[in-house]
Amino acid sequence: MNLQSTFQMNNGNRIPVIAMGSWDSRGDEGYQACLDALEAGYRHLDTASYYENEAQVGAAVRDSGIPREEVFVTSKIWYTDMVEGKQEAAFEKTLKELGLEYLDLYLLHWPINDVAGSWKILEKYYDQGLIKNIGVSNFNENHLKRLEKTANVAPAVDQIEICPFLVQKDTVDYCKGQGIIVEAWGPLGKGKQLGEPEIMKLAEKYKKTPAQIILRWHLQRGIVSLPKSVHKERIISNRDIFDFELSEEDMKLMMTMDHRAETGRGYPAEYKEA
Repeated sequence: MNLQSTFQMNNGNRIPVIAMGSWDSRGDEGYQACLDALEAGYRHLDTASYYENEAQVGAAVRDSGIPREEVFVTSKIWYTDMVEGKQEAAFEKTLKELGLEYLDLYLLHWPINDVAGSWKILEKYYDQGLIKNIGVSNFNENHLKRLEKTANVAPAVDQIEICPFLVQKDTVDYCKGQGIIVEAWGPLGKGKQLGEPEIMKLAEKYKKTPAQIILRWHLQRGIVSLPKSVHKERIISNRDIFDFELSEEDMKLMMTMDHRAETGRGYPAEYKEA
């Protein structure tokens, strides 16, 4: 495998195994980070309307000189736009901000408000070819089962918070059983887990950085990770996870770190009722 390797989604399309996250990366800094990532070999950029950086992501894709069909671009509709009369305008604004003719992946950002109706809008654009793949974000098993009752097209992806302290085993297992690709946002636990003694020992054992150990763990779980950085050296370092493999014993060790972090921090208040 390498940085441009892919996983197959349930519709037969393929998604790169690692993406460049862009949360909180705006303006010239965000643009340069995306451009640096593409130059370093990344072929998957993740953004969202809420991030207020879609224009910079789209500009980086165009300015990179890489053919459009070789770059996988993801965006998301914010939950306040997931109400009747707003969904279409939100999608059209995203395409305009990005300056792209289509999206490779478009996600419902949260299971809040009119999920079923918003999904129908995504299905419409999917059928029209304006969105190549559709999925969800921050959906647990119950949210997914509820969507399945009304959906004509199954979600291709569920992007959720996953890190060694929050392994999300139940949701990951359910998604795998349904053929849904899992993506991990916050894959490094916002950096707080890089100094964890067990992870530091593994980094020493494999002669890798703690971040590389964690990203390799995600990869071996079959999860697409979305590390983010605005520092070129870290962007390059985060990609170098394909020349080693964690042992089965060490994979199990990392799974035992679960529940050391709280989930739901920074989530919309409405999420608790979803």
